[in-house]
This record gives sequence, C-alpha cells and structure tokens, in this order.
Amino acid sequence: MRRINDERADGKEVADGVYLADLAAGEQASMKHWRVEPGATLPVHRHDNEQIGYMIRGTLTAITEDEEITLRPGDSYLFTANELHGAENRGDEPAVGIGVLSPPRSDPDWKQS
Repeated sequence: MRRINDERADGKEVADGVYLADLAAGEQASMKHWRVEPGATLPVHRHDNEQIGYMIRGTLTAITEDEEITLRPGDSYLFTANELHGAENRGDEPAVGIGVLSPPRSDPDWKQS
C-alpha cells in the first residue's frame, strides 16, 4: 500500500495561482490535490483522460464549451475524455479539491514552465 497525505504532497504552481500536487497513483488512475487562489484561472483545455473530482472548500466556476457551473463544497464533477473545460475562482477564498484522472496523467499540457 502507498499512502500520501495532502499536507505532505509536493504542490507546484502550474499557472498563476493554480497549484497541483500528486497524490496516490496506480496503473489505471491518478489522483491530484488542487488549489485555485481567488482571481486565478485554470486555462481552458482538453485531454484524453476522463476526470472526476470533488470540491473540499471554496467555490469554483467550471467553464465548458456550453456552460458555466458553480461548484461548492460537497459537489462532485465529471469531465469526459476530450471535453473542453477550465475553471475560475471568482470568490474571495481559495478553492480546494481533488481530481482523479484515468488513465493516469502527470503534468498537464497547459502547465507553465
């Protein structure tokens, strides 16, 4: 068994005010801990991975090709493979959650260098 605590995960800033940390990963899926600071934007993108997630704290506006949906603590979400999506934190506190990608993914294509 492999155990990783979100407080000990190595979080990296992947876009201005957007942080990702690797949590547990296996052959079929990987889990990320994410934080989006107030006013920050997760760039709109798509990927081959199916992505499900869960909001822990704060609010986040998910942006898809057709709509904007406000996610709140306790909400879960799904982005199907190749679905265009991004997010904005329009609130005044960090938005925090976890995401699971299948198949596993390491760094996102839109990551800043």
